[in-house]
Amino acid sequence: MASRSVNKVTLIGHLGRDAETKFTPAGVAVTKFSIATSRRWKDQQSGEWKEETDWHNVVLWRAENLANYLLKGKQVYVEGRLQTRNYEDKDGKKVYITEVVAEDVLLLGGRGGEAGSGEGAPVSMPRSAPRQQAAAASPDAGMDQGVSDDDVPF
Repeated sequence: MASRSVNKVTLIGHLGRDAETKFTPAGVAVTKFSIATSRRWKDQQSGEWKEETDWHNVVLWRAENLANYLLKGKQVYVEGRLQTRNYEDKDGKKVYITEVVAEDVLLLGGRGGEAGSGEGAPVSMPRSAPRQQAAAASPDAGMDQGVSDDDVPF
């Protein structure tokens, strides 16, 4: 039996809805969103192009400021792992949910051609990034241009 295993997911797709951030009773931020990925192929018998879309539920821990940027239609890169959990619904039936637990998120752009959509200027949200820094600790602290830590998504 092999002692090694890999659980890694890489997705590039478009957000199906705006991200929602909630907090656990311990105060930890949990951001959830869905991503649509599509594939196209040519049907061998009819010669027609066909398309299939898959939806992926994504969970991102400890990134409370990122939800403001994860808006419906935006293109996003997500890297993480698959996790399946289960619970019993109100009728006592066991329900299984498989979701991507994100470790890295990159915002790739907006809804094709929208002004100010950020095309070509990815914003990164790696899990290991520092969340907030004091303005006085920055070497450019004397060059305040009206941008605060709240304006930075990571």
